[in-house]
Amino acid sequence: MLKHRTAVVAAGIALVALAAAGCNRGSSSGSSAASGGTGGGGGKVGIDQPRSDSDFWNSYSKYIESGISSTGIDALPRTNSQNQITQLAANVKSLVAQGAKAIIMAPQDTAAVATTLDELAGKNIPAISVDTRPDNGKVYMVVRADNKAYGQKACKFLGDKLQNKGTIVEFEGDLASINGRDRSEAFGDCMKQNYPGIKVLAEETQWKGDVASAKLQNDLNQGPVNGIYMQAGGVFLAPTIALLQQKNLLVPPTDPKHIFIVSNDGIPQEFAAIKAGQIDATVSQPADLYAKYALFYAKAALAGQKFNPGPTDHQSNIITIPNGLEDQLPAPLVTKDNVDDSSLWGNQVGK
Repeated sequence: MLKHRTAVVAAGIALVALAAAGCNRGSSSGSSAASGGTGGGGGKVGIDQPRSDSDFWNSYSKYIESGISSTGIDALPRTNSQNQITQLAANVKSLVAQGAKAIIMAPQDTAAVATTLDELAGKNIPAISVDTRPDNGKVYMVVRADNKAYGQKACKFLGDKLQNKGTIVEFEGDLASINGRDRSEAFGDCMKQNYPGIKVLAEETQWKGDVASAKLQNDLNQGPVNGIYMQAGGVFLAPTIALLQQKNLLVPPTDPKHIFIVSNDGIPQEFAAIKAGQIDATVSQPADLYAKYALFYAKAALAGQKFNPGPTDHQSNIITIPNGLEDQLPAPLVTKDNVDDSSLWGNQVGK
């Protein structure tokens, strides 16, 4: 829970606006506490969209747009770095030149973004990183889910379904990204420890659907595949389903030829595929909460607020990282048993 000290009037005014945006605050012991700062509580916010070739990120963009409208944040025209770290650096420079006093970004290359973060820190401009945790460079807050849990949940689901035998193809994300590394390491470690009878073919994809499809086709040509772990449904789902259809391998779970598939993202297309029996599960990465709390922390940064590690009242946990803090938001496993849950953001899109 976020505890507010009312001694600073300017921060208090900012928090009223934050409450209207859906910020939850309380006062139980052991909670993550927001302490008053010396910021003035105003300023323009620069927001960079990381890419537009993913259904997940396109949904995030829509949540950002609606969040700007509902919170009254003074946002500059948004930029799009198209998955290129050099473009992200250029976009951030442009936003700062336009007067941005806080920056929201989602760097896909978490190592190379350090220089940009250092430049922002030198100008006392707080940075909020969404979805990815920069390897180095100061951040005000990382808004993210526990990506190691993604890999662990996928491992347990597939390992149990395959009963510790068979072959799984893993579409690894870009290993230059902390998300790709976290998911890959957690999945691989879990498989080795708990399901040693399963062979894992770990395929690097750089988050590219065409690369994943080509590597899956090669794996299928080498022998039977019994499971697939897709680390990002937004880019992998469509080409994977298309390839399996082409090879007459898109069969219901009751068919012995069924390939058990776990994805990550929680987009509506994945939910539809679960209902149709085309894939079996996904981890719902909260695009709505990513947008909501990215904007929340941008306003908090402008108000001069500071946060402490601990549980929050939005079912997350703030942890300390070497270069700042990270708010780890909940990301549930979705199967046929709970795919219709109305609380999942993938069931709220367009409503």
